[in-house]
This record gives sequence, structure tokens and C-alpha cells, in this order.
Amino acid sequence: MATHHGKDAVVHVGGTSIGKATGFTVDTTHDIVEDTALGNSMKSYVVGRGTFTASIDMNFDDDDTAQGTLLQGSSLSFEFMPEGSSSGEQKLSGTGIVTGMSVGVTLDGVTTRTVSIQGNGGLTIGTV
Repeated sequence: MATHHGKDAVVHVGGTSIGKATGFTVDTTHDIVEDTALGNSMKSYVVGRGTFTASIDMNFDDDDTAQGTLLQGSSLSFEFMPEGSSSGEQKLSGTGIVTGMSVGVTLDGVTTRTVSIQGNGGLTIGTV
């Protein structure tokens, strides 16, 4: 399996690349429910419902159109491409609701923005 450098990653919101993105995280989870019958000495489980969350880190740019759409409560389509946007590279895509945003400012640093997303429906894992 190949190793990939983060500089190649791309993230789109509403089909538009987020300018000045510096990183992202996509987390998936599934509920599990115990279905152990009486008399069994070992527990057993079935898979329940799944969800995904994501966060996008970026350098704050109020002139960037894609960043301007990342408003709390907005439902948007997202594409996360950890290997880049060349044909055949992996792409994680879905729809999500922006649940929060934080802006960070330091005296001697770049102003940053981090956006949190709650997936709404499934996360598709495919290729570009």
C-alpha cells in the first residue's frame, strides 16, 4: 500500500474546492446492538445504524466562495480526496450539516477556521 503526502489532498464543498484548506478528518461509526439469547455464555451483536462526522481545517479567507458557504446549519455536499483529485484516487463523499465553526487568531500567526460537519445519510467511498 502506498503512502500519500497530505499536500496532495483536496476537499470540495458544493462541487467547489475550498481554498486554503490545511487538513480534514472524516470519522465513521456504526451502532451495535447486543442480540445475545438466554442461555448463551458469550455475547453476540448485530450492526445497527451508521453515521459520519467530519472537520475541515483552513486558513481563514473571507474572499473564498467555498468558505463562505460553510455557515452553521447549512446542508451541503462534501467530497474529501485524501490522495488528490486525479482519476482513480479515493474519494469520500456525502451530504452533511455544518454544526459549528471556530476561528483562531494569534498575534504572530495565520488566522484559521475549523468547521465541524454531521453527516446526513451515508458516506460513499469511491474513486475520482
